[in-house]
Amino acid sequence: MKNKPTVLIVDDESMNINILMDLLKSDYRLIAAKDGTQALQRVSQSTPDLILLDIMMPGMDGYSVCERLKASPDTRDIPVIFISAMGEVQDETRGFEVGAVDYITKPFSPPVVLARVSTHIQLCQAQKAMKAHNQQLEEQVQLRTRELAITQDVTIHSLASLAETRDNETGNHIRRTQYYVKALAEYLQLQGPYAKELPQGVVEPLFKSAPLHDIGKVGIPDAILLKPGKLDHNEFDVMKTHTTLGRDAIAKAEAELQDVGDEDVSKTSFLRLAREIAYSHHEKWDGSGYPEGLSGVDIPLSARLMAVADVYDALISRRVYKEPMTHEQARTIILDGRGSHFDPVIVDAFIVLEPEFQAIAARYQD
Repeated sequence: MKNKPTVLIVDDESMNINILMDLLKSDYRLIAAKDGTQALQRVSQSTPDLILLDIMMPGMDGYSVCERLKASPDTRDIPVIFISAMGEVQDETRGFEVGAVDYITKPFSPPVVLARVSTHIQLCQAQKAMKAHNQQLEEQVQLRTRELAITQDVTIHSLASLAETRDNETGNHIRRTQYYVKALAEYLQLQGPYAKELPQGVVEPLFKSAPLHDIGKVGIPDAILLKPGKLDHNEFDVMKTHTTLGRDAIAKAEAELQDVGDEDVSKTSFLRLAREIAYSHHEKWDGSGYPEGLSGVDIPLSARLMAVADVYDALISRRVYKEPMTHEQARTIILDGRGSHFDPVIVDAFIVLEPEFQAIAARYQD
C-alpha cells in the first residue's frame, strides 16, 4: 500500500466517491473529502499524487479549490482532474484556466477514468524523476565547479609562488596585494567614476588574477633578479621585460583556451585581467612608466589598481636591499605620486581604506 500512488477524491456526493473508489482501489491509495475546505485540509496533512476534484460543491467550488492549490508552491505541482456533469466547452476551458490537467464528465466511464488517472500519475512521476535527476546533475555540476575553482586557485598560487621563490619577495606579498586590490575594487564598485567598469562578477577574477602580476620574473636571470644593489641601465632594461614575459605566457594560455572552444575568455575572465596586470602594472599615470609608456585611463584599470597595491606593499616590506617603511611613510609616497605615478581616484580610495590596508598587512605579515 505504501508504494501505491495516492489519489484524493473530492465530491459532495458519497455515491460518486464510492464509484471512483471501487474503480481505483486496486491500484491506488485513496483519500476522500466531501467539500473544498476538507480537501485542502487533507492535502495539508498528506500530499496526494493526483486529485479528482468535483466542480459543483457547496461552499468552496472546485475552481476555487484548484486556484488555492496552484497558488501555493507546496501544492502547485499536484495534477488536478476535474470531475463534473458540467460538460460545456466553457466549463472545460475554465477548468484548464485555473490549472487543471484534464476533465472527466459524469456519469463516469470506467475505462476513461482508469486511463486518464493512470496517464497523469505516470506523467507526474516522470516529472518528479526528471526533477530529481536535474537536481542531482546540478549538485554534481556545483561540486565539479567548486573542484575546478579550488584547482584553479591552487594552480595560480603555485605559479605565483614559483615566481616569488626567485625573487626577494615572500609568498605573503601575494596575499597582501590580492586583498589590497580586492578592497580597492569593492570600494570603487560602489561609488565613483569606475563603478561601471567594475560590474558584479569582476572583483573575484581580479582577486584571483592579482597573484600573477610578477609571473614574468621567472624569465629574468638571477644575477639581475637577486642583485642586492641598484640595477644599472642595461640590467633595468632586462628587468623591465618581466612585464612582457608575463603577458606573453598568459596570452598563450588564453589562446589555448580559445583553441579548445572555451568562449568565456571575456571581459571578466581572470586570464584577461591577469594579462593586463602582468603587462601594465608598472605603467604610470603621467606616462613615464613601462613597458609602453601608457598614461591615464589608457592604462587598464586592473593594472592601475595593482600599481597602488604593489608599490604600497613594497614600501612597507623588508627586502635584502632595504628596511621596511612605516605605513605613514608609505602613505606619504603614495600621496606624492597622486596624479603622476598613480591614478588619483585610486589614491583617494586608498586614503579612505587606510585602516583596511593596515589590517591586511598585519594579518598577512611576513
